[in-house]
Amino acid sequence: MRLLIVEDEDSIAIPLADGLRREGFEVERVATGAQALAAPEPDLILLDLRLPDMDGYSVAREWRTRSRVPIIMVTARGEEVDRVVGLEIGADDYVVKPFGLRELIARINAVMRRSGDSGAVDEVPDEMSSGDLEVSLRTRRVTIGGQELHLTPREFDILAMLIADPGAVVSRDDLLRRLWGTTWAVQTKAIDVHVSSLRRKMGDPAWVETVRGVGFRLGTPSA
Repeated sequence: MRLLIVEDEDSIAIPLADGLRREGFEVERVATGAQALAAPEPDLILLDLRLPDMDGYSVAREWRTRSRVPIIMVTARGEEVDRVVGLEIGADDYVVKPFGLRELIARINAVMRRSGDSGAVDEVPDEMSSGDLEVSLRTRRVTIGGQELHLTPREFDILAMLIADPGAVVSRDDLLRRLWGTTWAVQTKAIDVHVSSLRRKMGDPAWVETVRGVGFRLGTPSA
């Protein structure tokens, strides 16, 4: 697996890269946002937020315009607002320094499993619809009334799980296990962030109904 580490501090990047190489990863390290954007596409990006030439958010946004490569933000910032911004622009996970190598590898493996499996893809047709909503698992395209929506990978995965059984409730725990590979409480906030953004992009919050204390289901907006 090819990893791209975007980290300007040698004291962090060098031992991290060495540790990951010992675990069998192929690692390229760059120190600036510009170098990150010029690098060949890896299998996964470990992205620091504080870079000398631009912030990590800008790097993530640019990568998201051209690729669905998984991104884990690795940073000293631990405030909730930083995590929310990172997730909203398309990051797949968020690790706060200091962290252990074992934890990071577990998160890398979980993100890679999720990126290769958007949920119950093998159990449902490639093309699904509900009212004006149409979802293509094969092309990962979503349209409402013929208008294409531009969703992040995680927003699409959530919607794909909901439309696979319209009206059925998908629990938070199920979303966490199947999309994040964990049931860690810290990720429950990530679900709310993605659902809120998904509702906004769909143009009507009634598309995704909250079932209090349980999870979510695909709704049917009134005409």
